[in-house]
Amino acid sequence: MQELKQVHAFLIKTAQNHEPVVATELLRHSATSDFRDIDYALSLFDEMPEPDCFAWNTLIRALAETHDRPLHALLFFCNMVSDGMVEPNRFTFPSVLKACSVLTRLEEGKQVHGLVVKFGFSGDEFVVSNLLRMYVMCGNMEDSHVLFRRSFDGVDYMNKVMRDKRREEGIVVLCNVMVDGYVRVGNLTAARELFDRMHKRSVVSWNAMISGYAQNGYFLEAIELFHRMQMEDLLPNRVTLVSVLPAISRLGAIEMGKWVHLYAERNKIKIDDALGSALVDMYAKCGSIGKAVQVFESLPKSNVITWNAILGGLAMHGKAKDVFDFFARMERSGISPSDVTYIAILSACSHAGLVDKGRSYFNHMVNVGFVPRIEHYGCMVDLLGRAGYLEEAKELILNMPIKSDDVIWKALLGACKVHKNVEIGRRAAEVLMQLAPHDSGAYVAISNIYASSGDWDAVAEVRLMMKDLDIRKDPGCSWIEIDGVIHEFLVEDDSHPSAKEIHSMLEEISNKLNFEGYRPNTTQVLLKMDETHKESVLHYHSEKIAVAFGLISTTPKTPLQIVKNLRICEDCHSSMKLISKIYNRKITIRDRKRFHHFEHGSCSCMDYW
Repeated sequence: MQELKQVHAFLIKTAQNHEPVVATELLRHSATSDFRDIDYALSLFDEMPEPDCFAWNTLIRALAETHDRPLHALLFFCNMVSDGMVEPNRFTFPSVLKACSVLTRLEEGKQVHGLVVKFGFSGDEFVVSNLLRMYVMCGNMEDSHVLFRRSFDGVDYMNKVMRDKRREEGIVVLCNVMVDGYVRVGNLTAARELFDRMHKRSVVSWNAMISGYAQNGYFLEAIELFHRMQMEDLLPNRVTLVSVLPAISRLGAIEMGKWVHLYAERNKIKIDDALGSALVDMYAKCGSIGKAVQVFESLPKSNVITWNAILGGLAMHGKAKDVFDFFARMERSGISPSDVTYIAILSACSHAGLVDKGRSYFNHMVNVGFVPRIEHYGCMVDLLGRAGYLEEAKELILNMPIKSDDVIWKALLGACKVHKNVEIGRRAAEVLMQLAPHDSGAYVAISNIYASSGDWDAVAEVRLMMKDLDIRKDPGCSWIEIDGVIHEFLVEDDSHPSAKEIHSMLEEISNKLNFEGYRPNTTQVLLKMDETHKESVLHYHSEKIAVAFGLISTTPKTPLQIVKNLRICEDCHSSMKLISKIYNRKITIRDRKRFHHFEHGSCSCMDYW
């Protein structure tokens, strides 16, 4: 920038600074180069006696793309229009509309839309695509849909190849914006309907759909679409990989995750902070914390997001000491922690039962200037509750300066279930039923607390309430990946093609467990039924079915990795320890809370979870 200012000084000295071409070039370089100086560009603009449309557009674009200047871009555009000396052209409106999008100023955007029509650009795909994006970013899908339909101008693009390639490309852009818009507002049905009808799809529309499915919990659909994208010979890009990795992570599909990593390396896709962090998160959530650390060490580690990914992964695996060591490394490297960093640290303390350490880190976080979020309080409630400090956990919720949510009360209720505290559990359940009246969690948890204390009348009352409100318990579900294929099992599931072989293996497992002296922990079946029936229910929990399938589908000593949507019960936890010993297998189960690594008859959680 200093060199540019020297050139400017020379032009002033030689009286050339008012030459239109020279002045415009100076403005362009000062506003759009890597070393842009917006204030200097504005001063150059003020010196121009008659700035043309290019000069106005250059500054509007620069202001719109500068993080704290979009409002200035709108004001500058208003000056351009009110001045009346220069009319905006097709390159003016996209930058103005981008400023409206960033600021989510729908009313201003509609006024700009009126000017688009007034100046005759309502048929320009370049302008219309930005207009459409503005409506989408401002959350106005109704006007977006109307504008989208008008843009086709009677052309049935969905059902035939267009001869005008430029027109076709314009419509593809509009379709991409609409698919992204529907995804943003959570209308995946409309997004998929439009996506499937598109005659030609770009990587942008594929990415929008994959990301939409992954972010809204449709993990299998996201992965299925990712496979279909490759079958149609469309190469995934970096954004595609970042979009699909969360779905792979949630399902624990390690082989698919490895393929994505290898694809990025073979195709020389730059593994930046975003992709690198997604890979670290994927390996950690798929049970391979060693590989997660390996990938982390290969990254530049210049961003707190990358550090948070490894800290969160280590915490989930119960490696509290490693979390503290990596946090110390992070501070020594000069990277400032974020509030997410402390969520990982407090979570690690909770999994390890380090109450004093957790209190210390929480206080340190406050002392260095962070305002605790609900997630931090949730970690503290979980930490205190698991350790048996139920009264302190309850008081923390009641006295915290922010409004409590259902998640934090669920943490307290879960702790009450572990410690069989009916009084505080009942209070937590009552609050939960008010905060989330149709969430089955509170009803099931308090019912289980009553059952564990033998109060079957109270159990019957809660279950009758659930029936009256049509509230159903979320079924236990487990996933296991075999040879790149994800297999899903529900409790007492006999729908799998290998159901007969699975049933035989379950019988074999049961016999071997009994021979080792195992007896089913029927207190985990919180229904009033005879002991034989209770043992049968425990026999067919989803994670046991998944393990049985893994045993018949893999060679001896092959590690098994399973993901479960709910917390693993005490009976399954005890069973898995023995199964790992009997079959000489390493069994990794990721439940709703954390990882359990079963090997040689013991678990990495040391029976504290």
